[in-house]
Amino acid sequence: MGPGGTIRQHVRMTADTHLPAAVDLTTAVAAEPDPLLFATVSGAHLYGFPSRDSDVDLRGVHLLPAAALVGLREPQETRSRMWWTDDGVEMDLVTHDLRKFVRLMLRRNGYVLEQLLSPLVAHSTGTHRELVALVPDIVTRHHAHHYRGFAGTQWRLYEKTGELKPLLYAFRVLLTGIHLMRSGEVQAHLPTLLGELAAPSYLPELIAAKAAAEHGAADVDRARVAVDVEALYARLDVAQGESKLPDAPAAHDALHDLLVRVRLAG
Repeated sequence: MGPGGTIRQHVRMTADTHLPAAVDLTTAVAAEPDPLLFATVSGAHLYGFPSRDSDVDLRGVHLLPAAALVGLREPQETRSRMWWTDDGVEMDLVTHDLRKFVRLMLRRNGYVLEQLLSPLVAHSTGTHRELVALVPDIVTRHHAHHYRGFAGTQWRLYEKTGELKPLLYAFRVLLTGIHLMRSGEVQAHLPTLLGELAAPSYLPELIAAKAAAEHGAADVDRARVAVDVEALYARLDVAQGESKLPDAPAAHDALHDLLVRVRLAG
């Protein structure tokens, strides 16, 4: 199925969300100026710790026409749009053109792989499925650098604000990185990770506390969580050193061929 494939009209939500069972996105998808190749839910809903007041972070890929890339005008490779549903849910849609997205895939960017593999699918096409199929040839041992850096950013934000959200993000990305290095699987859902990896016993309580407010304070022993986060950094270092993942992605040519074919067909 090509870029004009069937629209999945509803976001499928997991049991740990605080949204209605389905959010209709047909109108939103139709309003996009260029075809969407996929749109999925990212952010706290994907990570397994949404709050009652969390917005819905939609991330995906659009397809610019070939003419937009060969003229003098700068192409709009990234687009962002926000709106509110009739049920009062804030929606945030950010998409990249296919070329930019596949370049990010090749730059050891775990964030875009999480978006691509999100099980919360708002819109899908055959191209989406082709990209998913190439992920095993994308992941490398060097994706650990992405998760190490992301965790550092979130930890500094926690130290500055004292909020629970960045603290949970720091734990989540470190555990995602460890799991990826050991298994080759991109797993962004923190409750699932807690069932597969050793982790601080208080994390389920923090997830439950996060449900009350998006920007609530973290009621934790700061010294203890600092020790636990540092221990996860050390585990990530060990997991990277022992990882059987390759040093470089093997899908460059396949992604090039896919990009050319889909662009010319669009």
